[in-house]
Amino acid sequence: MKILHTSDWHIGRTLYGRKRYEEFEAFLTWLAETIQQNEIDALLVAGDVFDTSAPSNRAQELYYRFLCRVAASRCRHVVVVAGNHDSPSFLNAPKDLLKALDVHVVGHSTEFPEDEVLVLRNEQDAPELIVCAVPYLRDRDLRVAEVGESVEDKERKLIEGIHNHYAAVAALAEQKRKELGADVPIIGTGHLFTAGGQTIDGDGVRELYVGSLAHVTAGIFPASFDYLALGHLHVPQKVNGSEIIRYSGSPLPMGFGEAKQQKSVCQVAFGQIEGHSTTASVQLIDVPVFQKLERVKGDWDGISSRIHELSATNYQGWLEVIYDGAEVIGDLRERLEAAISGTQMEILRIKNNRIIDRVLGQIHEEETLDDLNVNDVFERCLAVHDVPEEQRLELLRTYQEIVLSLYEDDVQAE
Repeated sequence: MKILHTSDWHIGRTLYGRKRYEEFEAFLTWLAETIQQNEIDALLVAGDVFDTSAPSNRAQELYYRFLCRVAASRCRHVVVVAGNHDSPSFLNAPKDLLKALDVHVVGHSTEFPEDEVLVLRNEQDAPELIVCAVPYLRDRDLRVAEVGESVEDKERKLIEGIHNHYAAVAALAEQKRKELGADVPIIGTGHLFTAGGQTIDGDGVRELYVGSLAHVTAGIFPASFDYLALGHLHVPQKVNGSEIIRYSGSPLPMGFGEAKQQKSVCQVAFGQIEGHSTTASVQLIDVPVFQKLERVKGDWDGISSRIHELSATNYQGWLEVIYDGAEVIGDLRERLEAAISGTQMEILRIKNNRIIDRVLGQIHEEETLDDLNVNDVFERCLAVHDVPEEQRLELLRTYQEIVLSLYEDDVQAE
């Protein structure tokens, strides 16, 4: 049996104001063709299908057309779980209709672990795979808030909640496998941040929980999983060096920081020897580049030289220019526009570090919110109001908890 693991599509995401629907459509077309060519039996999507909880009509169209195309192919099953960017209620709304196409959607956790344990069957109605389809676990799914509890208490409850949730679904999966009397693989999914996970500046990966619980340890996952398909981190990677616990990574670069990164999806194969499933064999399938991105950084000579090199190769793509030379250049944008005139290049962002550093540290009109995350903004406020250093950590943790709560309330309201 062949399974394809992917995640973090973020359909509808823009890049400095530019819509990217053509890229998303090209990727989904490529993915459907890859599923057909590689004779994939099951597709697992480990969260963040969409970039927002209220995706546009165009984003929805791309998603549903893709599911219909895959359902009409030789691929027998599709399993989609929600990520932290997704609206659980939105993903769940058509789940009964999609189930008729063997597309299984799990938008949120419930009090019944069996809702997340799927027994997938082949054309002969024989069980061939058990999937513990665990979505992004929200704070309210894992713990009950109590008056007066400390940050440490909250963190401990969250860790225990995640551990208990995975233990419950894994135990149920093992029980089902025993009842079936068939040695079929058990695959788990997850959308979270594991300890030691690699990220890239500007990739938009959000912290999921308050404090250190943004990163859970690999030991939290049950040993009974034959493969664990994870989402949330955009860099393709193993967890703790394990071949069978992996992030597939985002299939498209979410920002210029990912421009040089080879994107991929994970093909996971299981065989049968004398009636017993073999160990998972994992192969990465490279995703083509559908929109070229280039980050050009340096002083003016370095930047102009690189733009000239790209122009000589008839480069067609989007540029991010970061100037960090010693010379103060007030007409940087005009120089850059002249440099790319007549080419197929387009500059989406210009960052002049020399001006930012020159005036009031990093506080300047040239700096935009694109350069800051919500924590950066709050820390600036603490600094401006001369809040003592010893008070800042606790205030930051409280602020993170409020932001997370507001975000989850918005998603729940969808």
